[in-house]
Amino acid sequence: MTHAATHPSRRIAGELDRALGDPEDGGRLFSYARCGALDDREEFPVEICRELDLLGLPRHYVPAEYGGALESYEHVLQLMRAVARRDLTVAIAHGKTFLGAVSVWVGGSREQAERLAAQVLDGTVVSWGLTERDHGSDLLAGEVVAVPTGDGYRVSGEKWLINNANRGRAVCLLARTGEAGDARGFSLLMIDKSAVAPPGYRPLPAVKLHGIRGADISGVAFTDARVPADALVGGEGDGAEIVLKSLQLTRTMCAALSLGAADNALTLAAGYALERRAYGRLLAELPQTRRLLAQSYADVLLAEAVSTVAVRSIHALPGELAVSSAVTKYLVPTLVDQVIDRLGTVLGSRSLLVGETYQHGRFQKVQRDHRIVGIFDGNALVNLHALINHFPLLARQLRKRTVDAAGLAEATDLAAPQAPLDRERLSLLPRGGSSVLQALPAAVAELGRLAAHGAVPASLGRRAEALLAAVDGLAVELAAHRPVPVEAPRAAFDLAERYALLYAAAAAVQLWLRNHEASEHQGGLWADGLWLEAALARVLTRLGHGPRRPVAGDDLLERLVPFLEEQQRSGLLPSLLSYPLVKGSSR
Repeated sequence: MTHAATHPSRRIAGELDRALGDPEDGGRLFSYARCGALDDREEFPVEICRELDLLGLPRHYVPAEYGGALESYEHVLQLMRAVARRDLTVAIAHGKTFLGAVSVWVGGSREQAERLAAQVLDGTVVSWGLTERDHGSDLLAGEVVAVPTGDGYRVSGEKWLINNANRGRAVCLLARTGEAGDARGFSLLMIDKSAVAPPGYRPLPAVKLHGIRGADISGVAFTDARVPADALVGGEGDGAEIVLKSLQLTRTMCAALSLGAADNALTLAAGYALERRAYGRLLAELPQTRRLLAQSYADVLLAEAVSTVAVRSIHALPGELAVSSAVTKYLVPTLVDQVIDRLGTVLGSRSLLVGETYQHGRFQKVQRDHRIVGIFDGNALVNLHALINHFPLLARQLRKRTVDAAGLAEATDLAAPQAPLDRERLSLLPRGGSSVLQALPAAVAELGRLAAHGAVPASLGRRAEALLAAVDGLAVELAAHRPVPVEAPRAAFDLAERYALLYAAAAAVQLWLRNHEASEHQGGLWADGLWLEAALARVLTRLGHGPRRPVAGDDLLERLVPFLEEQQRSGLLPSLLSYPLVKGSSR
Protein backbone atom coordinates (compact mmCIF):
# COMPACT_ATOMS: atom_id res chain seq x y z
CA MET A 1 0.00 0.00 0.00
CA THR A 2 1.19 3.52 -0.79
CA HIS A 3 1.69 6.22 1.78
CA ALA A 4 -1.54 8.01 2.69
CA ALA A 5 -0.28 11.28 1.17
CA THR A 6 0.47 9.53 -2.13
CA HIS A 7 -2.52 7.18 -2.18
CA PRO A 8 -4.18 8.13 -5.49
CA SER A 9 -7.47 9.43 -4.09
CA ARG A 10 -5.73 11.56 -1.42
CA ARG A 11 -3.07 12.72 -3.87
CA ILE A 12 -5.69 13.86 -6.38
CA ALA A 13 -7.69 15.64 -3.67
CA GLY A 14 -4.52 17.30 -2.35
CA GLU A 15 -3.66 18.53 -5.83
CA LEU A 16 -7.10 20.11 -6.19
CA ASP A 17 -6.76 21.74 -2.75
CA ARG A 18 -3.40 23.28 -3.73
CA ALA A 19 -4.73 24.47 -7.08
CA LEU A 20 -7.60 26.27 -5.35
CA GLY A 21 -5.15 28.07 -3.04
CA ASP A 22 -5.34 29.14 0.58
CA PRO A 23 -9.01 29.50 1.58
CA GLU A 24 -7.93 31.87 4.38
CA ASP A 25 -6.72 34.30 1.69
CA GLY A 26 -9.69 36.54 0.98
CA GLY A 27 -8.18 37.36 -2.40
CA ARG A 28 -8.58 33.79 -3.63
CA LEU A 29 -11.68 33.02 -5.62
CA PHE A 30 -12.66 29.99 -3.50
CA SER A 31 -12.05 31.52 -0.07
CA TYR A 32 -14.01 31.36 3.16
CA ALA A 33 -14.57 35.10 2.97
CA ARG A 34 -16.06 34.95 -0.52
CA CYS A 35 -18.26 31.95 0.31
CA GLY A 36 -19.55 33.71 3.43
CA ALA A 37 -20.35 36.85 1.47
CA LEU A 38 -22.14 34.88 -1.25
CA ASP A 39 -24.19 33.12 1.42
CA ASP A 40 -25.15 36.44 3.00
CA ARG A 41 -26.37 37.66 -0.39
CA GLU A 42 -27.99 34.28 -1.21
CA GLU A 43 -26.01 34.36 -4.45
CA PHE A 44 -25.08 31.38 -6.60
CA PRO A 45 -21.28 30.71 -6.65
CA VAL A 46 -20.96 31.14 -10.42
CA GLU A 47 -17.29 32.09 -10.55
CA ILE A 48 -16.20 29.37 -8.12
CA CYS A 49 -18.04 26.72 -10.12
CA ARG A 50 -16.38 28.05 -13.27
CA GLU A 51 -12.97 27.71 -11.62
CA LEU A 52 -13.75 24.09 -10.73
CA ASP A 53 -14.67 23.56 -14.38
CA LEU A 54 -11.35 25.02 -15.50
CA LEU A 55 -9.51 22.77 -13.05
CA GLY A 56 -11.16 19.76 -14.68
CA LEU A 57 -13.49 18.57 -11.91
CA PRO A 58 -16.29 17.63 -14.39
CA ARG A 59 -13.93 15.07 -15.95
CA HIS A 60 -14.23 13.08 -12.73
CA TYR A 61 -18.02 12.89 -13.13
CA VAL A 62 -17.61 10.99 -16.43
CA PRO A 63 -16.50 7.31 -16.51
CA ALA A 64 -13.16 6.73 -18.19
CA GLU A 65 -14.78 4.44 -20.77
CA TYR A 66 -16.63 7.48 -22.12
CA GLY A 67 -13.61 9.79 -22.18
CA GLY A 68 -13.66 11.08 -18.60
CA ALA A 69 -11.41 10.56 -15.59
CA LEU A 70 -13.78 8.55 -13.39
CA GLU A 71 -11.88 5.33 -12.76
CA SER A 72 -12.48 5.10 -9.01
CA TYR A 73 -15.45 6.38 -7.06
CA GLU A 74 -13.07 6.72 -4.11
CA HIS A 75 -11.29 9.46 -6.07
CA VAL A 76 -14.58 11.29 -6.64
CA LEU A 77 -15.50 11.02 -2.96
CA GLN A 78 -12.19 12.57 -1.87
CA LEU A 79 -12.39 15.33 -4.49
CA MET A 80 -15.91 16.29 -3.43
CA ARG A 81 -14.87 16.06 0.22
CA ALA A 82 -12.11 18.59 -0.51
CA VAL A 83 -14.62 20.95 -2.13
CA ALA A 84 -17.20 20.47 0.63
CA ARG A 85 -14.56 21.19 3.28
CA ARG A 86 -14.33 24.73 1.88
CA ASP A 87 -18.03 25.22 1.19
CA LEU A 88 -20.98 22.84 1.06
CA THR A 89 -22.99 25.15 -1.18
CA VAL A 90 -20.34 24.95 -3.89
CA ALA A 91 -20.00 21.18 -3.54
CA ILE A 92 -23.76 20.70 -3.83
CA ALA A 93 -24.10 23.14 -6.71
CA HIS A 94 -21.25 21.71 -8.76
CA GLY A 95 -21.59 18.04 -7.85
CA LYS A 96 -25.20 17.89 -8.96
CA THR A 97 -24.07 17.24 -12.52
CA PHE A 98 -22.68 13.89 -11.38
CA LEU A 99 -26.03 13.02 -9.80
CA GLY A 100 -27.93 14.15 -12.88
CA ALA A 101 -25.78 12.11 -15.24
CA VAL A 102 -25.40 8.92 -13.20
CA SER A 103 -28.64 7.35 -14.47
CA VAL A 104 -27.20 7.35 -17.97
CA TRP A 105 -23.99 5.70 -16.76
CA VAL A 106 -26.15 3.07 -15.01
CA GLY A 107 -28.91 2.46 -17.56
CA GLY A 108 -28.23 4.29 -20.81
CA SER A 109 -26.94 2.98 -24.11
CA ARG A 110 -23.29 3.49 -25.04
CA GLU A 111 -24.26 6.00 -27.71
CA GLN A 112 -26.34 7.97 -25.22
CA ALA A 113 -23.60 7.82 -22.58
CA GLU A 114 -20.96 9.05 -25.02
CA ARG A 115 -23.22 11.91 -26.10
CA LEU A 116 -23.88 13.00 -22.53
CA ALA A 117 -20.21 12.56 -21.61
CA ALA A 118 -19.19 14.97 -24.34
CA GLN A 119 -21.70 17.52 -23.03
CA VAL A 120 -20.56 17.21 -19.41
CA LEU A 121 -16.91 17.49 -20.44
CA ASP A 122 -17.87 20.62 -22.37
CA GLY A 123 -19.38 22.17 -19.22
CA THR A 124 -23.06 21.23 -19.48
CA VAL A 125 -24.84 21.29 -16.12
CA VAL A 126 -27.23 18.36 -15.59
CA SER A 127 -30.00 18.18 -12.99
CA TRP A 128 -32.02 15.21 -11.76
CA GLY A 129 -35.78 15.67 -11.83
CA LEU A 130 -37.17 13.13 -9.38
CA THR A 131 -39.27 14.79 -6.66
CA GLU A 132 -42.60 16.58 -6.89
CA ARG A 133 -44.26 19.12 -4.64
CA ASP A 134 -46.99 16.83 -3.31
CA HIS A 135 -45.12 13.53 -3.19
CA GLY A 136 -41.59 14.08 -1.84
CA SER A 137 -39.68 10.80 -1.61
CA ASP A 138 -42.63 8.76 -2.86
CA LEU A 139 -41.35 8.60 -6.43
CA LEU A 140 -43.98 6.09 -7.58
CA ALA A 141 -46.70 8.62 -6.79
CA GLY A 142 -45.26 11.03 -9.35
CA GLU A 143 -47.72 12.81 -11.63
CA VAL A 144 -45.39 14.07 -14.36
CA VAL A 145 -46.42 12.16 -17.48
CA ALA A 146 -44.69 11.39 -20.75
CA VAL A 147 -47.21 10.35 -23.39
CA PRO A 148 -45.69 8.37 -26.27
CA THR A 149 -46.10 9.88 -29.74
CA GLY A 150 -44.98 8.56 -33.06
CA ASP A 151 -41.55 10.16 -32.81
CA GLY A 152 -41.05 10.66 -29.08
CA TYR A 153 -43.01 11.89 -26.07
CA ARG A 154 -45.22 14.77 -24.91
CA VAL A 155 -44.21 15.68 -21.36
CA SER A 156 -46.42 17.53 -18.87
CA GLY A 157 -46.13 18.25 -15.15
CA GLU A 158 -43.84 19.81 -12.53
CA LYS A 159 -40.71 18.65 -10.73
CA TRP A 160 -39.92 20.65 -7.59
CA LEU A 161 -37.07 21.13 -5.12
CA ILE A 162 -34.61 20.16 -7.84
CA ASN A 163 -30.96 21.13 -7.52
CA ASN A 164 -29.85 23.25 -10.51
CA ALA A 165 -33.27 22.96 -12.13
CA ASN A 166 -32.89 26.50 -13.51
CA ARG A 167 -29.17 26.49 -14.23
CA GLY A 168 -29.00 23.00 -15.67
CA ARG A 169 -29.21 22.79 -19.43
CA ALA A 170 -30.22 19.14 -19.26
CA VAL A 171 -32.56 17.41 -16.84
CA CYS A 172 -32.83 13.66 -16.30
CA LEU A 173 -36.57 13.38 -15.72
CA LEU A 174 -38.53 10.54 -14.12
CA ALA A 175 -41.96 10.50 -15.75
CA ARG A 176 -44.95 8.19 -15.81
CA THR A 177 -45.36 6.39 -19.14
CA GLY A 178 -47.71 3.66 -17.92
CA GLU A 179 -50.45 3.08 -15.40
CA ALA A 180 -50.46 5.07 -12.14
CA GLY A 181 -48.89 3.23 -9.22
CA ASP A 182 -47.19 0.63 -11.42
CA ALA A 183 -43.43 0.45 -10.75
CA ARG A 184 -42.92 -0.52 -14.40
CA GLY A 185 -44.96 2.48 -15.46
CA PHE A 186 -42.12 5.00 -15.14
CA SER A 187 -39.38 5.93 -17.57
CA LEU A 188 -36.37 8.23 -17.61
CA LEU A 189 -35.90 10.97 -20.18
CA MET A 190 -32.73 13.01 -20.63
CA ILE A 191 -34.19 16.29 -21.79
CA ASP A 192 -32.20 19.14 -23.32
CA LYS A 193 -34.24 22.12 -22.17
CA SER A 194 -32.73 24.37 -24.83
CA ALA A 195 -34.34 22.17 -27.48
CA VAL A 196 -37.84 22.42 -25.97
CA ALA A 197 -39.89 25.06 -27.74
CA PRO A 198 -41.91 27.47 -25.55
CA PRO A 199 -44.38 27.26 -23.95
CA GLY A 200 -43.48 23.61 -23.46
CA TYR A 201 -40.99 24.41 -20.72
CA ARG A 202 -40.79 27.05 -18.01
CA PRO A 203 -38.56 27.37 -14.95
CA LEU A 204 -40.04 27.56 -11.47
CA PRO A 205 -38.57 30.13 -9.06
CA ALA A 206 -35.85 29.15 -6.62
CA VAL A 207 -37.00 28.59 -3.06
CA LYS A 208 -35.55 30.30 0.01
CA LEU A 209 -33.56 27.97 2.22
CA HIS A 210 -32.17 27.98 5.75
CA GLY A 211 -28.87 26.48 4.57
CA ILE A 212 -27.06 26.43 1.20
CA ARG A 213 -28.74 29.78 0.59
CA GLY A 214 -26.92 30.40 -2.67
CA ALA A 215 -27.79 27.08 -4.31
CA ASP A 216 -30.30 26.83 -7.14
CA ILE A 217 -32.98 24.69 -5.51
CA SER A 218 -35.94 25.32 -7.77
CA GLY A 219 -38.19 23.46 -10.18
CA VAL A 220 -39.18 22.88 -13.76
CA ALA A 221 -42.60 22.71 -15.41
CA PHE A 222 -43.49 21.10 -18.74
CA THR A 223 -46.67 21.60 -20.75
CA ASP A 224 -47.02 19.26 -23.73
CA ALA A 225 -43.29 19.54 -24.28
CA ARG A 226 -42.10 17.64 -27.38
CA VAL A 227 -39.20 15.35 -26.50
CA PRO A 228 -37.45 13.12 -29.09
CA ALA A 229 -37.45 9.35 -28.78
CA ASP A 230 -33.68 9.19 -28.26
CA ALA A 231 -34.14 11.01 -24.92
CA LEU A 232 -35.33 7.73 -23.39
CA VAL A 233 -32.76 6.29 -20.96
CA GLY A 234 -32.84 2.50 -21.05
CA GLY A 235 -36.14 0.96 -22.00
CA GLU A 236 -39.64 2.27 -21.50
CA GLY A 237 -40.76 1.21 -18.02
CA ASP A 238 -37.19 0.91 -16.73
CA GLY A 239 -37.15 4.31 -15.02
CA ALA A 240 -37.80 3.28 -11.42
CA GLU A 241 -35.26 0.46 -11.51
CA ILE A 242 -32.56 2.68 -13.04
CA VAL A 243 -33.23 5.41 -10.47
CA LEU A 244 -33.06 2.98 -7.54
CA LYS A 245 -29.77 1.55 -8.79
CA SER A 246 -28.42 5.05 -9.41
CA LEU A 247 -29.39 6.07 -5.87
CA GLN A 248 -27.13 3.32 -4.57
CA LEU A 249 -24.22 5.29 -6.05
CA THR A 250 -25.40 8.78 -5.17
CA ARG A 251 -26.36 7.90 -1.59
CA THR A 252 -22.86 6.54 -1.07
CA MET A 253 -21.28 9.63 -2.62
CA CYS A 254 -23.28 11.95 -0.33
CA ALA A 255 -20.80 10.87 2.35
CA ALA A 256 -18.32 13.24 0.70
CA LEU A 257 -20.50 16.20 1.65
CA SER A 258 -20.75 15.10 5.27
CA LEU A 259 -17.05 14.32 5.60
CA GLY A 260 -16.14 17.71 4.15
CA ALA A 261 -18.49 19.44 6.57
CA ALA A 262 -16.98 17.49 9.47
CA ASP A 263 -13.46 18.43 8.36
CA ASN A 264 -14.44 22.10 8.34
CA ALA A 265 -16.12 22.02 11.74
CA LEU A 266 -13.44 19.88 13.41
CA THR A 267 -10.52 22.01 12.24
CA LEU A 268 -12.32 25.16 13.33
CA ALA A 269 -13.07 23.83 16.81
CA ALA A 270 -9.66 22.21 17.30
CA GLY A 271 -7.89 25.36 16.13
CA TYR A 272 -9.93 27.49 18.49
CA ALA A 273 -9.31 25.13 21.42
CA LEU A 274 -5.55 25.30 20.78
CA GLU A 275 -5.52 29.10 20.71
CA ARG A 276 -8.14 30.22 23.23
CA ARG A 277 -7.32 30.38 26.95
CA ALA A 278 -9.76 30.08 29.84
CA TYR A 279 -9.10 29.74 33.57
CA GLY A 280 -5.40 30.23 32.87
CA ARG A 281 -5.20 27.22 30.50
CA LEU A 282 -5.77 26.48 26.84
CA LEU A 283 -9.29 25.26 26.15
CA ALA A 284 -7.75 22.11 24.70
CA GLU A 285 -6.32 21.34 28.14
CA LEU A 286 -9.68 21.45 29.92
CA PRO A 287 -11.22 18.00 30.52
CA GLN A 288 -14.66 18.88 29.16
CA THR A 289 -13.24 20.34 25.94
CA ARG A 290 -10.93 17.37 25.44
CA ARG A 291 -13.84 14.97 25.88
CA LEU A 292 -15.95 16.82 23.31
CA LEU A 293 -13.07 16.93 20.83
CA ALA A 294 -12.26 13.25 21.39
CA GLN A 295 -15.85 12.11 20.93
CA SER A 296 -16.17 14.19 17.78
CA TYR A 297 -12.87 12.97 16.34
CA ALA A 298 -13.76 9.33 17.04
CA ASP A 299 -17.13 9.77 15.33
CA VAL A 300 -15.51 11.39 12.28
CA LEU A 301 -13.00 8.54 12.01
CA LEU A 302 -15.87 6.03 12.20
CA ALA A 303 -17.76 7.94 9.50
CA GLU A 304 -14.62 8.01 7.37
CA ALA A 305 -14.06 4.27 7.79
CA VAL A 306 -17.58 3.29 6.76
CA SER A 307 -17.54 5.78 3.86
CA THR A 308 -14.24 4.40 2.58
CA VAL A 309 -15.43 0.80 2.62
CA ALA A 310 -18.81 1.75 1.12
CA VAL A 311 -17.36 3.76 -1.75
CA ARG A 312 -14.87 1.01 -2.59
CA SER A 313 -17.79 -1.44 -2.49
CA ILE A 314 -19.23 0.32 -5.56
CA HIS A 315 -16.49 -1.47 -7.50
CA ALA A 316 -15.91 -4.50 -5.30
CA LEU A 317 -19.36 -5.47 -3.96
CA PRO A 318 -21.91 -3.84 -6.31
CA GLY A 319 -24.51 -6.50 -5.56
CA GLU A 320 -24.48 -5.46 -1.89
CA LEU A 321 -24.92 -1.70 -2.46
CA ALA A 322 -28.59 -1.88 -1.49
CA VAL A 323 -27.28 -2.41 2.05
CA SER A 324 -24.07 -0.37 2.16
CA SER A 325 -25.56 2.70 0.45
CA ALA A 326 -28.58 2.82 2.78
CA VAL A 327 -26.34 2.40 5.84
CA THR A 328 -23.93 5.10 4.67
CA LYS A 329 -26.61 7.59 3.70
CA TYR A 330 -28.39 7.17 7.02
CA LEU A 331 -25.44 6.94 9.37
CA VAL A 332 -22.78 9.34 8.07
CA PRO A 333 -24.96 12.50 7.91
CA THR A 334 -26.48 11.54 11.28
CA LEU A 335 -23.06 11.19 12.92
CA VAL A 336 -21.81 14.43 11.38
CA ASP A 337 -24.88 16.41 12.48
CA GLN A 338 -24.14 15.24 16.03
CA VAL A 339 -20.45 16.08 15.66
CA ILE A 340 -21.18 19.60 14.46
CA ASP A 341 -23.65 20.24 17.27
CA ARG A 342 -21.12 18.94 19.82
CA LEU A 343 -18.32 21.10 18.43
CA GLY A 344 -20.59 24.12 18.67
CA THR A 345 -20.28 23.72 22.43
CA VAL A 346 -16.49 23.97 22.13
CA LEU A 347 -16.75 27.20 20.15
CA GLY A 348 -19.46 28.66 22.37
CA SER A 349 -20.82 31.99 21.17
CA ARG A 350 -18.42 32.00 18.22
CA SER A 351 -20.40 29.14 16.69
CA LEU A 352 -23.23 31.62 16.10
CA LEU A 353 -21.30 34.59 14.72
CA VAL A 354 -21.65 35.70 11.11
CA GLY A 355 -19.68 38.00 8.84
CA GLU A 356 -16.21 39.26 9.67
CA THR A 357 -16.58 38.90 13.45
CA TYR A 358 -15.18 35.37 13.54
CA GLN A 359 -13.94 33.23 10.64
CA HIS A 360 -16.47 34.70 8.19
CA GLY A 361 -19.30 32.88 9.97
CA ARG A 362 -17.91 29.51 8.87
CA PHE A 363 -19.29 27.44 11.72
CA GLN A 364 -22.88 28.63 11.70
CA LYS A 365 -22.85 28.28 7.92
CA VAL A 366 -21.61 24.67 7.90
CA GLN A 367 -24.09 23.84 10.67
CA ARG A 368 -26.97 25.23 8.60
CA ASP A 369 -25.73 23.84 5.31
CA HIS A 370 -25.17 20.30 6.52
CA ARG A 371 -28.75 19.86 7.73
CA ILE A 372 -29.86 19.41 4.13
CA VAL A 373 -27.40 16.57 3.39
CA GLY A 374 -29.49 14.17 5.46
CA ILE A 375 -32.45 14.91 3.18
CA PHE A 376 -30.73 14.44 -0.17
CA ASP A 377 -31.48 11.20 -2.05
CA GLY A 378 -33.75 9.92 0.68
CA ASN A 379 -33.80 11.05 4.29
CA ALA A 380 -32.89 8.95 7.34
CA LEU A 381 -36.32 7.29 7.53
CA VAL A 382 -36.27 6.41 3.82
CA ASN A 383 -32.90 4.73 4.12
CA LEU A 384 -33.78 2.90 7.33
CA HIS A 385 -36.97 1.73 5.66
CA ALA A 386 -34.90 0.42 2.76
CA LEU A 387 -32.99 -1.73 5.24
CA ILE A 388 -36.24 -2.89 6.86
CA ASN A 389 -37.50 -4.06 3.46
CA HIS A 390 -34.42 -6.28 3.19
CA PHE A 391 -34.66 -7.81 6.69
CA PRO A 392 -35.66 -11.32 5.48
CA LEU A 393 -32.62 -11.51 3.16
CA LEU A 394 -30.30 -9.94 5.72
CA ALA A 395 -31.43 -12.33 8.46
CA ARG A 396 -30.95 -15.36 6.24
CA GLN A 397 -27.44 -14.35 5.17
CA LEU A 398 -26.40 -13.43 8.71
CA ARG A 399 -27.29 -16.98 9.76
CA LYS A 400 -25.39 -18.47 6.82
CA ARG A 401 -22.42 -16.09 7.22
CA THR A 402 -21.85 -16.10 3.48
CA VAL A 403 -18.98 -13.86 2.37
CA ASP A 404 -17.74 -12.67 -1.02
CA ALA A 405 -14.11 -12.97 0.07
CA ALA A 406 -12.58 -11.46 -3.06
CA GLY A 407 -14.99 -8.55 -3.08
CA LEU A 408 -14.50 -7.90 0.62
CA ALA A 409 -10.72 -7.86 0.21
CA GLU A 410 -10.95 -5.36 -2.64
CA ALA A 411 -13.34 -3.16 -0.66
CA THR A 412 -11.20 -3.02 2.48
CA ASP A 413 -7.56 -3.35 1.38
CA LEU A 414 -6.55 0.16 0.31
CA ALA A 415 -3.68 -1.25 -1.74
CA ALA A 416 -6.03 -3.43 -3.82
CA PRO A 417 -6.69 -2.13 -7.34
CA GLN A 418 -10.28 -1.18 -8.08
CA ALA A 419 -11.95 -2.92 -11.00
CA PRO A 420 -14.28 -0.74 -13.14
CA LEU A 421 -17.88 -0.64 -12.00
CA ASP A 422 -19.85 -3.47 -13.59
CA ARG A 423 -23.32 -1.98 -13.84
CA GLU A 424 -24.75 -5.39 -14.67
CA ARG A 425 -23.93 -6.50 -11.12
CA LEU A 426 -26.00 -3.74 -9.51
CA SER A 427 -29.05 -5.25 -7.83
CA LEU A 428 -32.15 -3.94 -6.11
CA LEU A 429 -32.01 -6.94 -3.74
CA PRO A 430 -28.94 -7.76 -1.62
CA ARG A 431 -29.21 -11.49 -2.23
CA GLY A 432 -25.85 -12.08 -0.59
CA GLY A 433 -26.62 -9.82 2.38
CA SER A 434 -23.55 -7.92 3.57
CA SER A 435 -20.12 -9.53 3.38
CA VAL A 436 -18.77 -6.79 5.64
CA LEU A 437 -21.04 -7.78 8.52
CA GLN A 438 -21.16 -11.50 7.78
CA ALA A 439 -17.36 -11.75 7.89
CA LEU A 440 -17.24 -10.33 11.41
CA PRO A 441 -16.81 -13.65 13.29
CA ALA A 442 -13.57 -14.39 11.43
CA ALA A 443 -12.38 -10.81 11.88
CA VAL A 444 -13.05 -10.86 15.62
CA ALA A 445 -11.15 -14.14 15.90
CA GLU A 446 -8.25 -12.49 14.07
CA LEU A 447 -8.29 -9.58 16.51
CA GLY A 448 -8.42 -12.08 19.36
CA ARG A 449 -5.24 -13.74 18.13
CA LEU A 450 -3.53 -10.35 17.86
CA ALA A 451 -4.63 -9.53 21.42
CA ALA A 452 -3.34 -12.89 22.68
CA HIS A 453 0.08 -12.11 21.21
CA GLY A 454 0.11 -8.58 22.65
CA ALA A 455 -0.07 -6.91 19.24
CA VAL A 456 -3.22 -5.05 20.32
CA PRO A 457 -4.61 -4.34 23.78
CA ALA A 458 -6.78 -6.97 25.42
CA SER A 459 -9.44 -4.26 25.74
CA LEU A 460 -9.74 -4.10 21.95
CA GLY A 461 -10.29 -7.84 21.86
CA ARG A 462 -13.01 -7.54 24.51
CA ARG A 463 -14.76 -4.74 22.62
CA ALA A 464 -14.65 -6.78 19.44
CA GLU A 465 -16.22 -9.73 21.29
CA ALA A 466 -18.96 -7.43 22.59
CA LEU A 467 -19.54 -6.25 19.03
CA LEU A 468 -19.89 -9.84 17.81
CA ALA A 469 -22.33 -10.62 20.62
CA ALA A 470 -24.40 -7.62 19.55
CA VAL A 471 -24.43 -8.90 15.96
CA ASP A 472 -25.50 -12.36 17.12
CA GLY A 473 -28.32 -10.78 19.09
CA LEU A 474 -29.33 -8.70 16.09
CA ALA A 475 -29.43 -11.82 13.91
CA VAL A 476 -31.89 -13.47 16.28
CA GLU A 477 -34.17 -10.42 16.29
CA LEU A 478 -33.99 -10.04 12.51
CA ALA A 479 -35.00 -13.67 12.10
CA ALA A 480 -37.98 -13.12 14.42
CA HIS A 481 -39.08 -9.95 12.62
CA ARG A 482 -42.29 -10.27 10.63
CA PRO A 483 -42.78 -7.79 7.78
CA VAL A 484 -45.76 -5.46 8.06
CA PRO A 485 -47.41 -4.67 4.71
CA VAL A 486 -48.19 -0.99 5.30
CA GLU A 487 -46.37 0.79 8.08
CA ALA A 488 -43.23 -0.53 9.78
CA PRO A 489 -43.33 -0.33 13.60
CA ARG A 490 -40.87 1.69 15.66
CA ALA A 491 -39.12 -1.53 16.70
CA ALA A 492 -38.22 -2.22 13.07
CA PHE A 493 -36.54 1.18 12.76
CA ASP A 494 -34.63 0.49 15.98
CA LEU A 495 -33.38 -2.76 14.43
CA ALA A 496 -32.35 -0.93 11.25
CA GLU A 497 -30.44 1.67 13.28
CA ARG A 498 -28.61 -1.10 15.12
CA TYR A 499 -27.83 -2.85 11.85
CA ALA A 500 -26.33 0.37 10.47
CA LEU A 501 -24.15 0.91 13.55
CA LEU A 502 -22.93 -2.68 13.54
CA TYR A 503 -22.18 -2.54 9.81
CA ALA A 504 -20.09 0.59 10.42
CA ALA A 505 -18.19 -1.07 13.25
CA ALA A 506 -17.57 -4.18 11.14
CA ALA A 507 -16.33 -1.97 8.27
CA ALA A 508 -13.91 -0.29 10.67
CA VAL A 509 -12.62 -3.67 11.88
CA GLN A 510 -12.01 -4.85 8.32
CA LEU A 511 -10.34 -1.57 7.31
CA TRP A 512 -7.90 -1.71 10.24
CA LEU A 513 -7.10 -5.42 9.84
CA ARG A 514 -6.36 -5.14 6.11
CA ASN A 515 -4.18 -2.02 6.35
CA HIS A 516 -2.51 -1.79 9.76
CA GLU A 517 0.62 -3.68 8.72
CA ALA A 518 1.57 -1.12 6.08
CA SER A 519 4.79 0.62 7.08
CA GLU A 520 3.21 4.06 7.33
CA HIS A 521 0.66 2.70 9.82
CA GLN A 522 3.13 1.34 12.31
CA GLY A 523 2.57 4.32 14.58
CA GLY A 524 0.10 7.11 15.17
CA LEU A 525 -3.63 6.49 15.12
CA TRP A 526 -3.18 3.03 13.66
CA ALA A 527 -0.79 1.78 16.35
CA ASP A 528 -2.28 -0.76 18.76
CA GLY A 529 -5.63 -0.38 16.99
CA LEU A 530 -6.21 2.96 18.73
CA TRP A 531 -8.62 4.53 16.26
CA LEU A 532 -10.42 1.21 15.78
CA GLU A 533 -10.94 0.69 19.49
CA ALA A 534 -12.22 4.26 19.85
CA ALA A 535 -14.67 3.71 16.99
CA LEU A 536 -15.90 0.44 18.49
CA ALA A 537 -16.30 2.10 21.87
CA ARG A 538 -18.47 4.81 20.32
CA VAL A 539 -20.66 2.22 18.57
CA LEU A 540 -21.02 0.07 21.69
CA THR A 541 -21.98 3.12 23.74
CA ARG A 542 -24.68 4.00 21.23
CA LEU A 543 -25.93 0.41 21.41
CA GLY A 544 -26.11 0.59 25.19
CA HIS A 545 -23.16 -1.78 25.68
CA GLY A 546 -20.81 0.77 27.17
CA PRO A 547 -20.67 3.65 29.66
CA ARG A 548 -22.39 6.84 28.56
CA ARG A 549 -20.22 8.87 30.92
CA PRO A 550 -16.43 8.84 31.33
CA VAL A 551 -15.12 6.05 33.54
CA ALA A 552 -12.19 6.74 35.86
CA GLY A 553 -9.01 5.26 34.40
CA ASP A 554 -10.52 4.73 30.92
CA ASP A 555 -8.39 7.08 28.81
CA LEU A 556 -9.17 5.54 25.41
CA LEU A 557 -10.77 8.61 23.85
CA GLU A 558 -8.33 10.90 25.69
CA ARG A 559 -5.49 9.20 23.81
CA LEU A 560 -6.99 10.36 20.50
CA VAL A 561 -6.67 14.06 21.28
CA PRO A 562 -2.87 14.42 20.82
CA PHE A 563 -3.21 13.03 17.29
CA LEU A 564 -5.95 15.51 16.46
CA GLU A 565 -3.81 18.31 17.89
CA GLU A 566 -0.78 17.19 15.89
CA GLN A 567 -2.75 17.04 12.65
CA GLN A 568 -4.16 20.48 13.42
CA ARG A 569 -0.76 22.05 14.15
CA SER A 570 0.84 20.38 11.13
CA GLY A 571 -1.84 21.54 8.70
CA LEU A 572 -3.02 18.01 7.91
CA LEU A 573 -6.48 16.74 7.13
CA PRO A 574 -7.99 15.36 10.39
CA SER A 575 -8.23 11.87 9.00
CA LEU A 576 -7.22 8.22 9.15
CA LEU A 577 -5.25 8.91 5.97
CA SER A 578 -4.08 12.49 6.25
CA TYR A 579 -2.51 14.64 3.60
CA PRO A 580 -1.21 18.22 3.85
CA LEU A 581 -3.82 20.90 3.33
CA VAL A 582 -2.94 24.15 1.63
CA LYS A 583 -1.68 26.71 4.14
CA GLY A 584 -4.42 28.23 6.26
CA SER A 585 -7.19 25.69 5.55
CA SER A 586 -6.62 23.96 8.89
CA ARG A 587 -7.08 27.04 11.02
